[in-house]
Order: sequence, then C-alpha cells, then structure tokens
Amino acid sequence: MDWIYSTADPLIQTLIGSAIIFVVIIVLTRIIGLRAFAKFTAHDFAFTVAIGSIISSTLTSNTSLVHGSFAIACLLLITFSFSFLQRKFSLLNNIISNSPLLLMDGSTILDVNLKSARIAEEQLISKLREANVLNFEQVFAVVLETTGDISVLHASDGYKNERFDKKLLSGVRKKP
Repeated sequence: MDWIYSTADPLIQTLIGSAIIFVVIIVLTRIIGLRAFAKFTAHDFAFTVAIGSIISSTLTSNTSLVHGSFAIACLLLITFSFSFLQRKFSLLNNIISNSPLLLMDGSTILDVNLKSARIAEEQLISKLREANVLNFEQVFAVVLETTGDISVLHASDGYKNERFDKKLLSGVRKKP
C-alpha cells in the first residue's frame, strides 16, 4: 500500500515548496524577462526541460529549496547571456539556431524540403486545414519555423488579390 500513499510522504512540505518555487520563478522571470521562456531555439527548449527537471527534483527529493532556486537562477542567467550573445554575434546565432525552411512556395509544395524536414505531405495539408485554407491558390508560403511550428501565410477570401510582403520570408531557407 506504500506505493500508493505513505504517511511518511512530505505533502505539506511539497505544498509549501511548490508555492515558494512558483514565486521564485515569477520573480526571476520578471527580472530576466519573458524571453527566458520563449521557444526560439534548441537551447530554449533545453532550458525549459532543465527547469522542469530542477523543479521536480526540488519538490520530490532531498534537494533544498535554496539549492533548487539557485539552480533555476543560474539557468536563467545562462539563457539571458546566450540571448545577449546571439544578438551581438551572428556567427553564434547561426551555430545555435536553426533557420526557418520554406515548405510551400505559393501553391507549390516543395517535396525536397518536406523530406529534409521529415514532414509528410499529409501533415502539411493538416496544417493548411488548421489555417482555414480552402484552396492551394490562397497560399503565399508555408514555413517550418525554428521552433518546429509551421506558419501558413495565406490570403483570406479574396485569394491572391491581397498584397504579400516578401520581407516576411527574410531569413527563410528556400533549400534544405
């Protein structure tokens, strides 16, 4: 029965620790900025996973709240430093960040790019449906973003009569 519930479980400590860690994360995020939890790059993803792991170990193991809070603060500082260095040094940004990839150019599906990104045509079409695309002729571009999200740039009901600013595709790779 101990595997379901044990009277030795520190439930009150976990409750209080959860509240403290919650406040610590809010305070540190306010100091560092919202960019800390953005999902722009691989290191942003790694940071988010690491924060979750620290929170988990702080609340469910013998890691002290001070130790867990300090680890979270260190990760936030590292993330802040990386984002600053990425803005300052484009080479570092190119090494750390993926660049977006064009999956559709107008109504043309770029099969080579889909294959390179390991995205099935059915998945692409699903994203078009999610974006309420009614006709391939509505599509200006579909982009696999650095976050792994897929952006669909399309005209509304007026189809191609709307103006499309090509600057929206700056930095997007046309080939894998």
